[in-house]
Amino acid sequence: MKSILGGIGKILARHLSQPTQRKVRGATNTPAKLKSTLRKGDVLLVEGASRFSVAIKYLTQSTWSHAALYIGDTVDSSDKGEDARVIVEADIQEGIRLMPLSIYYQRHTRICRPVGLSAKEIDSLVGYAVSKVGGQYDLKNIFDLARYLIQRPLVPSHWRRRLLSIGSGDPTRAICSSLIAKAFHSVSYPILPEFVLYKSDDPTQPEIEKEYAHIRHHSLFAPSDFDLSPYFDVIKPTVEHGFNPKQINWRDPNEVIADAHG
Repeated sequence: MKSILGGIGKILARHLSQPTQRKVRGATNTPAKLKSTLRKGDVLLVEGASRFSVAIKYLTQSTWSHAALYIGDTVDSSDKGEDARVIVEADIQEGIRLMPLSIYYQRHTRICRPVGLSAKEIDSLVGYAVSKVGGQYDLKNIFDLARYLIQRPLVPSHWRRRLLSIGSGDPTRAICSSLIAKAFHSVSYPILPEFVLYKSDDPTQPEIEKEYAHIRHHSLFAPSDFDLSPYFDVIKPTVEHGFNPKQINWRDPNEVIADAHG
């Protein structure tokens, strides 16, 4: 039975990986700027163009349908050029894998950078993610998203997050955002923790309350959470490289109006 479900899962994965007919944004950064801006430990968010991406974007009401972790020269040295494997991600067909950055040069992307981590901690979380390479994508995720795409339900906004907590619970399997969430949790770095007030255990000071953070389960994270998190900087390569609006070569507005009416 398990092998049958695995076979069906692979067929669904191939189907969901096919491009959608919907138009998506192209790249907003040049490859050179994107490549030179990224740092080890950055999360790269991607606006995908597959059927799978359509489901993720609807359920999260976000542009971002995929997340990858930039690992720099952890595995391959820079002398390999564009072939250097510098990101780790969970792919719907191939599972957890290492890939070159060039696979996303033509996609709309965003860089989310964790703040306050030491070089040792970044190496640790990157090492955690790399150690998972070869693991499988969580097929439970594929079955649930396929059901959504077939039925096209009108899902209330307060239920959409719960639809994303659809993993099997198997620690050897992952989806893209849960893999990265677990990597950051491995070094106790917050993404979107829940804060709860607890009263003091001291009977002489019952009025004192202390706030504690609770780590949300990794299956509850979506790619957009790294964008929403107050603990990640959003890094824009064009701005980082010294954007000057006065260097934009604008066309004469009168010519544009004439073309529109021509």
